[in-house]
Amino acid sequence: MKIPTWRWLPAIIAATSLTLAGCAGSGGSGEQTSSGVGDVPTDTNATVRVLMENVPDTDIVKGLVGQFNQKYPDIKVEIETMTFDQMRDRLVSSFQASEPAYDLIVVDNPRMDDFADAGFLEPLNDRIAATTDYRPDDFFDSLTAITDVEGTTYGVPFYNYALGYIYNTGDLTSAGQSVPTDLDALVSTSQRLKTPERAGIAMQPQRGYKIFEEWANWLFAAGGSIYGADGKPTLDTPEAARALEAYIETYRTAAPANSLSWGFDEAFRSVSGGNAASMIGYNWNLPALNDPEGASGPRAGQFALAPIPGGKSALGLWSWAIPANSGAADAAWAFASWVTSPDIDAERVADGGAVVRQSSLTNPKVLSEGYGADYYKTVGEILADASPLTQGKGGEEMIQAVGTELNDAAAGNKSVADALRDAQAAAERIQQ
Repeated sequence: MKIPTWRWLPAIIAATSLTLAGCAGSGGSGEQTSSGVGDVPTDTNATVRVLMENVPDTDIVKGLVGQFNQKYPDIKVEIETMTFDQMRDRLVSSFQASEPAYDLIVVDNPRMDDFADAGFLEPLNDRIAATTDYRPDDFFDSLTAITDVEGTTYGVPFYNYALGYIYNTGDLTSAGQSVPTDLDALVSTSQRLKTPERAGIAMQPQRGYKIFEEWANWLFAAGGSIYGADGKPTLDTPEAARALEAYIETYRTAAPANSLSWGFDEAFRSVSGGNAASMIGYNWNLPALNDPEGASGPRAGQFALAPIPGGKSALGLWSWAIPANSGAADAAWAFASWVTSPDIDAERVADGGAVVRQSSLTNPKVLSEGYGADYYKTVGEILADASPLTQGKGGEEMIQAVGTELNDAAAGNKSVADALRDAQAAAERIQQ
């Protein structure tokens, strides 16, 4: 069993004042084109400058570069890393430059539509179709739905941020409870897990991204949705009201005291430290909690992962993408398609990377060297029914606006009805 590497959750910044649509430059607005080359010749000579987030998943990719160079000895891969909140400005600057800084990037899902609409990304449909044995249908549909924008594919999945229900098995057993499978059970189980020594659930009601990301799972469990079939926001509905009322009740009766500003770090510390029995967390948080050398100490090995009660999870995704003004687009695709190919993806997942392909879940190397068959089975169930917080343009701004309204309701500053009315109005205004 592999000892997991800790992943730090990136801080999610508020939308910047940069206006993407209509920006000019080498990558400027308008329809972009691609050479369409899929199988890049192995004698290609180029340097691929890559921008990635400064997280352990990037370290896994760096560790694979030497193997890539066995196939492509004359393609030099230079990976630059930085924190999440530095990346957007750096990317937009490169997109608009006549001499771009990057040839290959990773894109967070709330930015995909904005970047594509501004003409900053190269379409990848022809490359994907022309790449031998790439098997694009092997990626989870929930992930490729994010990389496709109005019928054009602008990215290929790198790693997922799908959420699940994480719990301490001993605490659940001692409380005489079973894993909750619907919204009512999530509320009651959280309450019954609470004792004088610990909270029932560590929540993340922090204003902005975090509360929206967490509450979305409650919304799905209530039978609601973030968008309707027509693509318009559906945040002011009876289902949304039920979800927010249940969320607030659970926060007030089962979460740690004075945790209204908590985000991921605080919730994780509470659960790993034995101060809370459960949390809604990223699927790949489980290995970190069960790491005998990690933050959980003597509680390592006691934690388990289940799908979100109700079955549908909130989803985030980082995707590989090629800037429209890349100076080495074919070489960039050589690396992106190689590192996401079925065999190499399985190696990455076995090394601790997050799942994006269905075949990696049953790969013998993954099962023998990764985190165990039960874990990967559950991850597969989660990714089979997961949905992002936003679709369309203005995603980052919309997430922040809705999360502000939800936090006001949790704080008691607004009624549930007023908060959802204002969240709906903000989403409609931003994404009109």
